[in-house]
Amino acid sequence: MSLYSTIISVVEKHIAPIASAIGTQKHVRAMRDGFIVSMPFIIVGSFVLVFAFPPFDPDTKNGFARIWLDFVSANFDQIMMPFQMTMAIMTIFVAMGTGNSLAKAYKMDGITSAALSLMSFLLIASPAKEGALSMGHLGGTGIFTAVLSAFFSVELYRILKKYNITIRMPEQVPPAIQRSFEVLIPVLFVFMTLFPLSLWVQAEFNMLIPDLVMEAFKPLVTASNTLPAIIGALLLCQLLWFAGIHGAAIVVGLLSPIFITNITANTDAIAAGEPMTKIFTQPFWDFYIFIGGSGATLALVILMAFSKAVHLRTIGRMSMVPGAFQINEPVIFGTPVVLNPILFLPFVFAPVINATIAFFAVKTGIVGMSFITTPWTTPALLGASWGSGWTITPVALVLLLLVLDVLIYLPFFKMFEKQVMEQEKEAASDEAVGVPVTA
Repeated sequence: MSLYSTIISVVEKHIAPIASAIGTQKHVRAMRDGFIVSMPFIIVGSFVLVFAFPPFDPDTKNGFARIWLDFVSANFDQIMMPFQMTMAIMTIFVAMGTGNSLAKAYKMDGITSAALSLMSFLLIASPAKEGALSMGHLGGTGIFTAVLSAFFSVELYRILKKYNITIRMPEQVPPAIQRSFEVLIPVLFVFMTLFPLSLWVQAEFNMLIPDLVMEAFKPLVTASNTLPAIIGALLLCQLLWFAGIHGAAIVVGLLSPIFITNITANTDAIAAGEPMTKIFTQPFWDFYIFIGGSGATLALVILMAFSKAVHLRTIGRMSMVPGAFQINEPVIFGTPVVLNPILFLPFVFAPVINATIAFFAVKTGIVGMSFITTPWTTPALLGASWGSGWTITPVALVLLLLVLDVLIYLPFFKMFEKQVMEQEKEAASDEAVGVPVTA
């Protein structure tokens, strides 16, 4: 058995079933949905940072830069207000979105569960002091706690319902009123469990539960910023895609908490005037590793657009616009790339080379780190620059990586093109002599 056949066999028999089970698991899907809910708020909040922290030296004499810097200095609080109401409190949206999704998976009321999840999170992450709620853990540092709070509160609600530990109202009472009374017992149980736990953690460790949770997840977050971890994640994504499973939906769903934690750490560093330290962010994944989508297929689309084979040329030109916006299902399934032994190596390993080069370019400071979350459908050249505060070096890096991807795909594409051209020639010959052409 060839190496290719062995890899595909392992993926199909062992990796794919496990990944599929993880991807469809209720809690994983709920977590992914929670981050999807928060994403518009995070993007808007990140965008504000570009205006709040101009990319100029504070001592610059340039007229335009000086006007911008002085305006920000005089109006900083007002400029940052959209950030404070979006990205700075992102965990509120995550908690509610996660709770709503998990409740719906159990066929429970989503709105009630979302409110219960939010209350559970605020109870342990934002204790009131002097009539105000602390915002210290409503940003990225509370992200894991928000997810766990939603899981706990919804599961508690479900168990109480399952064993009929609830307040029952007469059938004549409107459903909305029934739900409000139904959640009274879960609210009481949340206070009876999480509040004493929070008080104990504060007394025993002099910290809040989100601090304790972040300490527990700290090794994972730290490890995520290493090249082996990045390559491991993208290889899993690629192998699943090659087997016909949407690898990005599974892997990115699991990576989302790390992406948000890292991007928040970088924004906090900028606000504090300190150097950024987190490399592995959503813009790094989307715009350096996967230029044009999973597999870095924009390079393949470019080659196909000028192919001598009619099929490949047609698919390539149809895929050009979607590919520019990081959407590559047309080329993956139309070529097809899935289960294509000739395109296996470039599809899997072009992103590895991209990740390696980009990792060292960012780590050495040649290219700035990302601190802005952008829509994943942003074209790579624009998204990479936007993510790092509209600097120009990310554009140069993306162009370099795109050229390398074209060179990596080229020999394999030529072999595949020759095969397709022979098939088209045979089909044309059969059609000329009246032989029925079968797919």
